[in-house]
Amino acid sequence: MEHGYGIESPGAHSPTPHRKPVRYLIVIDSAGSTIARLFLETREQVAEVDAGAEEVALMTRGLEPTRSAAGTEWDAALQGHSATERRTADVYTLAD
Repeated sequence: MEHGYGIESPGAHSPTPHRKPVRYLIVIDSAGSTIARLFLETREQVAEVDAGAEEVALMTRGLEPTRSAAGTEWDAALQGHSATERRTADVYTLAD
């Protein structure tokens, strides 16, 4: 006897591929506030959060940053930042 009550059973899972993992985390000054930008290996940005967030501290724990995102590989990804902001940025390479 079906009256439409209760919790509907979940549908079938779709066999889509998983998202690619985040490879780089850049902590950079942006107009007076510090932000963390997350990038794929292709330098495509996938997220931006406040650098003071607990998650940023957890992701970077035990990692040594490279000081500067002034290289040409970051030109397109960080085009909205000044040369000074890019030079003083911390670039973390995240584990696989």
